[in-house]
Amino acid sequence: MIPDAENRQPEAIRVVIVDDHPVFRRGLQALLEAAGVRVLASAGDGEAGLRAVREHAPDVVLMDLHMPGMNGIDVTRRLVREAPDVRICVLTMFDDNDSVFAAMRAGALGYLLKGADQDEIMRAVRAVAAGEALFGPSIARRVQAFFAGGAYLRAQPFPELTPREREVLEFVAAGHDNAMIAGRLGLSIKTVRNSVSSIFAKLRVVDRAQAIIRARDAGLGG
Repeated sequence: MIPDAENRQPEAIRVVIVDDHPVFRRGLQALLEAAGVRVLASAGDGEAGLRAVREHAPDVVLMDLHMPGMNGIDVTRRLVREAPDVRICVLTMFDDNDSVFAAMRAGALGYLLKGADQDEIMRAVRAVAAGEALFGPSIARRVQAFFAGGAYLRAQPFPELTPREREVLEFVAAGHDNAMIAGRLGLSIKTVRNSVSSIFAKLRVVDRAQAIIRARDAGLGG
């Protein structure tokens, strides 16, 4: 017998998890599945996340921001173009304005901090799956304060950069070399070098001198 529409169970929300911490991925998957969510796949970096979404076409992607290789902002931007029916909810440790508004500009509908409880995560998953925007309480307060204070009039330059890349560019604009930047930020020289290369590509400049000119014209490095 085919059940009638009133008695038919709603289909479970289908999710892909993209996060570079395997222990966190496993814990999040267990939490979601206990609440009736279907976790189709999990991925440990941005490129793997793109492949998983292309293969499984989930309803929602729970996206970390800072991962090796392609970061969560770039993955979100790609998915919004390639798979507009897939909804993105950021789940990260970072609650700074740069991260929050970069995710919003990229097309994320939700933004939660790691440490959110099961009820909060499930509210976000259900809302985002339905095409609604939902932010965790501390993020919502930050967004409200941002606009209430008129900060939207002072948009950050170079929104295509990640928060880390913008931080590196600030030091580049101030005339610091890679070794000095690495020491100031507690990073390896290789990591700084990779960030500088990414900055050059995103700003479409060919060398440090051009990057400094663009950054200083935008008010950085002062």
